[in-house]
Amino acid sequence: MRILLVDDEKELVSTLAERLQLRGIEADWVTQPEKALKLTEEKQYDIAVLDIKMPKIGGLQLKKILQKKWPNMKFIFLTGHGSEDDYRAGSAEAGAQFYLVKPVKIESLIEKMKTVLNSNT
Repeated sequence: MRILLVDDEKELVSTLAERLQLRGIEADWVTQPEKALKLTEEKQYDIAVLDIKMPKIGGLQLKKILQKKWPNMKFIFLTGHGSEDDYRAGSAEAGAQFYLVKPVKIESLIEKMKTVLNSNT
C-alpha cells in the first residue's frame, strides 16, 4: 500500500507518515498541493489523504485533479476544523466513511485506508 499525505500542517503530516512507515506502510508527504501533483508524476499511489482546507488548492479540488490523472486512486479527507460545513462538504464529496477529523488516531486512519481500498467508490 502506497500512501500520499497532503496537509499544510508540517508537523502533523510528517508524524503521520512516520507512524505509517513504522507499521510497514509506504507513505510520502507534502505540505503543498502543487508538490503533491509533482509527486504523482513520479510515483503512483493507492490512496491520497488530503486536508480539506489548504491555501490555493483545497483537498476537494486536489481530489478532482488527481482523480482525472489516476482514476483508481482512493481518497480520505481530513479536517482540523470539524465544522458542520466542512463535514457536509467532505462527506458529500467522499462519503462519511472516508472523512476524519483531526487530531487523527493512527489506528483510525489505517482502518479507513483498509476500508477505502476495499470499496468500489
